[in-house]
Amino acid sequence: MSHTLSTLAYLVSSVLFILALKGLSHPSTSRRGNLMGMIGMAIAILATLATPGMRAGGIGLIIAGLAIGGGIGAVIANRIQMTSLPQLVAAFHSLVGLAAVFVAAAALYAPQSFGIGTPGNIHGQSLVEMSLGLAIGAITFSGSVIAFAKLDGRMSGAPILFKGQHLLNAALGVLLLVLIGIFVATGGPTGLFWLIAILSFALGFLLIIPIGGADMPVVVSMLNSYSGWAAAGIGFTIGNLLLIVTGALVGASGAILSYIMCKGMNRSILNVLLGGFGAEAGGAAAAGGPAQPARPVKSGSPEDAAYIMKNAGKVIIVPGYGMAVAQAQQVVREMADLLKKEGATVEYAIHPVAGRMPGHMNVLLAEANVPYDDVHELEEINPEFAEADVAYVIGANDVTNPAAKTDKTSPIYGMPILDVDRAKTVFFVKRGMSSGYAGVENELFFRDNTMMLFGDAKKVTQQIVQALQK
Repeated sequence: MSHTLSTLAYLVSSVLFILALKGLSHPSTSRRGNLMGMIGMAIAILATLATPGMRAGGIGLIIAGLAIGGGIGAVIANRIQMTSLPQLVAAFHSLVGLAAVFVAAAALYAPQSFGIGTPGNIHGQSLVEMSLGLAIGAITFSGSVIAFAKLDGRMSGAPILFKGQHLLNAALGVLLLVLIGIFVATGGPTGLFWLIAILSFALGFLLIIPIGGADMPVVVSMLNSYSGWAAAGIGFTIGNLLLIVTGALVGASGAILSYIMCKGMNRSILNVLLGGFGAEAGGAAAAGGPAQPARPVKSGSPEDAAYIMKNAGKVIIVPGYGMAVAQAQQVVREMADLLKKEGATVEYAIHPVAGRMPGHMNVLLAEANVPYDDVHELEEINPEFAEADVAYVIGANDVTNPAAKTDKTSPIYGMPILDVDRAKTVFFVKRGMSSGYAGVENELFFRDNTMMLFGDAKKVTQQIVQALQK
């Protein structure tokens, strides 16, 4: 294949990737978007293998890498549970960052293979691109590892804070920029390369540990953006057009999504980028303070809930991570179908950060064939809670907590929430009285119009379905 045809194939792949992103923007077109992305990647791989000058040994290594990585990916895809998708995404982001570090190291030690100079005499422009790709990739790797550990429960989801944390992060950031400048000015010494890598690994770690569990969906989106920019930087270094384009697409789309998520949570995008997100001292103190005295709550049975819901004119279902854990989406749809037969209007309310990654609840509901027209985002559904006879909250905790509006010491203060407390009756399905992922007790539990339905989300909803069918 000539260089012209190779470039044309990369262009086709880039267009398919753009169409894939467009398709993934809505549940109804997400399957088509995934398919376009897969076709684009297949074309890109074939074009790379057919690039002029590609040696047989190199092709063999690429095919071996594809076989090993593809095999591992296929096994993970078959075994992974929907509840584990957020930490899986974080883990994959870490691998993208680490790959950028490895490619940067390869370019440093064998620059002649990439046409960017010779050892000790690398082009200045390539050194800039290499060092930026290295730094962003290393930050992405260590930050994603911490995000994975927090999401997977291997590390506390509470913010980890210490005195002078922001000052230290700022100082390390400035030092990193200075070292990159020295690295470029001195021709790229090997020792300085690895010093930049180590400093970047440390900075990624320090940027993510102060971020609380409730803010993890935004962190996942932010790290997705970082991984894209790291890939784009390395693409410039090795002169790969497709890597530049796809890296920029991932970086830009991740940044836009992070901004949308921050807007949905009333947070500052600058705080996200600097690792101060959700880490105010007051909020941390509140989350880690002494336990509050037990307060009385009203609890009921699935039969009680079924009776009230059967006579309701409007029901709003609020899914959350608890629904994902119980794999209750199918039975929730069955309950909604029965209520519609009784003449009720049934809608679903989705918070931008429900679950532990953007779109988590949308994917689950689509899996259960819930009509897309019944699913609404926070801004459009919130005014309707005041008109709802019933709000059925199934595993959504922090995103329904009125403390976000009333308690200035809370880690979630200022975050827009779903106004479920305005419904006439709130049924809250939960195993117990434990706090949400942010470590904050939910004030909704103790409201006069709230009835707790204790138990496994799937079993409780199944019992409601059985009572509705009588």
